[in-house]
Amino acid sequence: MSNFWFDKDCELETLVSGKNYRKIKAHSGGLMIVEVLFENGAVGEPHTHVHEQASYCAEGEFEFTVGDEVKKIGVGDTIYMPSNVKHGCKLLSEKGKLIDIFTPQREDFLK
Repeated sequence: MSNFWFDKDCELETLVSGKNYRKIKAHSGGLMIVEVLFENGAVGEPHTHVHEQASYCAEGEFEFTVGDEVKKIGVGDTIYMPSNVKHGCKLLSEKGKLIDIFTPQREDFLK
């Protein structure tokens, strides 16, 4: 496996047509980085998983819920989601981009 992951080689996966897309940017057993694109009022439905997650806002504005806490975030802000804590978001701007980092990697995202 290479230590370099080029955007042109990362497949854009449609999650919800016209709303959500993702690219797995890099991964190994202990770590995964995923770019998630949002459009047209898209929602990241509330969910839990065993992975720890940090999300960096690279574009747009979102309302995030982590456990019982609800906050608006924008470009440059980061959110941390502990293992097994319910979290979700909704896009407040026209477009948005999050960079999600998971540990360990999300095996369910790999084909």
